[in-house]
Amino acid sequence: MNLPRLNLAALPTPIEALPNISAALGGIQLLVKRDDLTGLGGGGNKVRKLEFLAAEAQANGAHMLVTTGAAQSNHCRQTAAAAARLGMACQLVLVKPEGIINGGGNLLLDGLFGAEIIWCEKTRRDDTLHNVFNEAWQDGRRPFLIPYGGSSPTGAAAYYHAYSEMISQGVVPDVIIFASSSGGTQAGLALGAAVHGNQTRVLGISVDEPASILKETVSHLAREAASRMRLGVELSTEDILVDDNYIRPGYGVLTSLERDAIRFFARREGLVLDPVYTGRAAGGLLDLARKGYFKTGEQVLFWHTGGILALFASQYANILE
Repeated sequence: MNLPRLNLAALPTPIEALPNISAALGGIQLLVKRDDLTGLGGGGNKVRKLEFLAAEAQANGAHMLVTTGAAQSNHCRQTAAAAARLGMACQLVLVKPEGIINGGGNLLLDGLFGAEIIWCEKTRRDDTLHNVFNEAWQDGRRPFLIPYGGSSPTGAAAYYHAYSEMISQGVVPDVIIFASSSGGTQAGLALGAAVHGNQTRVLGISVDEPASILKETVSHLAREAASRMRLGVELSTEDILVDDNYIRPGYGVLTSLERDAIRFFARREGLVLDPVYTGRAAGGLLDLARKGYFKTGEQVLFWHTGGILALFASQYANILE
């Protein structure tokens, strides 16, 4: 069953070889899927999800998109851009960071795209989100609520289609590795591998959640997405691969792991990563490669989920230190 979908992203995104990093690591063929190049609002993986989520919103008669995230949320920036493209209003419930609110990056673009920003404490995020939604509904503004990260079954369906896109480009890697957080991207990719019957290992590098929690989230989203699309596939937590060995510093905390990975990819391939998601995932990839996780000759695809505009947020000004 095909779900309603809008045309918001520049697709298909290219798959590129990374020969210099492959040579540096030795033994593997490293590719990158460039979902940082999806176009709308600076690109990133959420644009794929928003093609389906915004279509669902329009089908429900919505005039406004409401969602939530961190102060430098890539998802919120892309939601604001989608709302602007579609002539809809947008409200963003952002978690206020400790200390001063750092500008630039995604936060600058939220305002540029015309989103209304509501700040809240982290412990009040969900309550504030629902209060904002209810107030907009009572005011007759016809809001549509998009969950954190766009990770609903509808959002996950976007990455089932992304997996099919990869197959159509003639690539069936041994391993797909990427940043995983709210679970929708991983749910769709895992579902795609299962439906296509591939032996591809779909490995999410968690940027914040323990593996036990993230596996439950991903498997639930995958099952619900499969049900909506009538795919006849059901994934369990045992089918979901998550590495949570890199979450200890906390969400968005820049360490030598991320700094080194960002420099490594930039200076060897001219490829830009972000400090929160792809930087941590690439750091995990490099660490796993050096520890022998990948077999000699394996084709490994790094799925670049975007987020590079966060590099220009003031709190990451020391990225080269």
